[in-house]
Amino acid sequence: MASTKNRKLALYGLLTALALILSYVEGQIPAFFAVPGMKLGLTNIVVLLALYCMGAKSALAVNFVRIVLVSILFGNGVSFWYSLAGGLLSGAVMIALKKCGRFSVLAVSISGGIAHNIGQITAAMVLLQTASLGWYLLLLWFTGLLSGAVIGVLGGVLCRRLTVALQQRSGA
Repeated sequence: MASTKNRKLALYGLLTALALILSYVEGQIPAFFAVPGMKLGLTNIVVLLALYCMGAKSALAVNFVRIVLVSILFGNGVSFWYSLAGGLLSGAVMIALKKCGRFSVLAVSISGGIAHNIGQITAAMVLLQTASLGWYLLLLWFTGLLSGAVIGVLGGVLCRRLTVALQQRSGA
């Protein structure tokens, strides 16, 4: 029993560390000037892995810890609220779509990417007390769709490989 708990804790640590590394790497990529604030969302790969390999509670836990640590290490108070709003909405949408069982990893990822953008713009509208940022959602929906697709393909491949590796490991 303790061995299973230790393995799960180690996997949490691994996924959180991977999310921190991916966040740092993503921060080193120059901003795409045509769409200010647009990022690939590389850390969403980690949330997908947690969701599909460990379950919804684990995905929420890894996502929340990632948001807190990335904000402390690479961000500020305002970035924390943007990340929290986007990350929690994205996580909730991905969990709901996976739970219903009708959507592929790709569709779940795309929906998560779009939901993340909605959460962040909503947070910006609240924090800046202006609804005029709403127009920006049209552009971010498109970028969320594209980045969600890229992350979904990568996440799907990694989910399959990690699942096989974990099954082989537990059978050994």
